[in-house]
Amino acid sequence: MLKKIALACAVAVTAIYATGCAVARDQQSVGSYVDDATITTQVKARFAEDPKVSAMAIQVETLKGTVQLSGFAKSSSERSSAESIAKGVSGVKRVVNDVAVRP
Repeated sequence: MLKKIALACAVAVTAIYATGCAVARDQQSVGSYVDDATITTQVKARFAEDPKVSAMAIQVETLKGTVQLSGFAKSSSERSSAESIAKGVSGVKRVVNDVAVRP
């Protein structure tokens, strides 16, 4: 019985990957979605490691390798650092920096 359940699960997972199941409204594939999630996680982790950038004040979203930064920075230097960090992450094709500098 356990073998049948394991086989059914394996078949289901294979079917999902083989069909390229869409996970976003623009028909993004599972692989692309996972890649984007990995990029977002890496950018956020690098923000957390950098004392010049507030990981809590700058949001990160990734779609098809394009990283969008939003939120607020304390200075133009922090804004630029965030963009540079994001550009340095593997898999990033482009960075859209919508971070606003608070006076």
